[in-house]
Amino acid sequence: MQEMSGLIACEECDALHRRQALGRGEAALCRRCGAELEREAGGHGRRALPLALAGIVVYVIANAFPIVEMEMQGIASRATLAGSVLALDAGGMPFVALLVMATTLLFPLMQLLLLAYLLLGVRSPVRPPAFDACARLAQALRPWAMVEVFLLGIVVALVKLSAMATVLPGVALWAFGALTVLLAAVSSLPSRYVWKLASPPRGDGAHAAG
Repeated sequence: MQEMSGLIACEECDALHRRQALGRGEAALCRRCGAELEREAGGHGRRALPLALAGIVVYVIANAFPIVEMEMQGIASRATLAGSVLALDAGGMPFVALLVMATTLLFPLMQLLLLAYLLLGVRSPVRPPAFDACARLAQALRPWAMVEVFLLGIVVALVKLSAMATVLPGVALWAFGALTVLLAAVSSLPSRYVWKLASPPRGDGAHAAG
């Protein structure tokens, strides 16, 4: 969807409509093809903020506890995400270690903190400092938070290791599963809704549907 001077261009058929103030639960639909132009943003914000805050809590749990516990020939060991990054670096793979740290540690945390900051900020009558920059950064980080890829790799590794050792999933593994779901839910909030939450509605003209 594109917006210009209070106009909205339909992403499906490029028809232009004037932006309309929407009530709770309403969506603006294209009069030509019926595609959704935009949806009332308040509900998105009310749902996204608790999810972002829950994601931060789950993130802390995922990094504070072991991902997996293994026992082989009487020797028990525990693996954490931070320990895995350090092991990769010590094993002569600093680039891989940096990539894992960025995509599974740094970027997911930054995305959650930025979204929580933005969603808390839109509830204030005054736009918080650096709102525009934070919104753009959160949008840019979205494709780089790859917790789900890391989780899939861990599950595959556990299946292979189970043939050689006793493997027990740790608390962090379940936390990463929950974090994957929460990140997906929060990231589903389109960037245009963040901007709309921070801006008063203007104009009228598009067809509204409940």
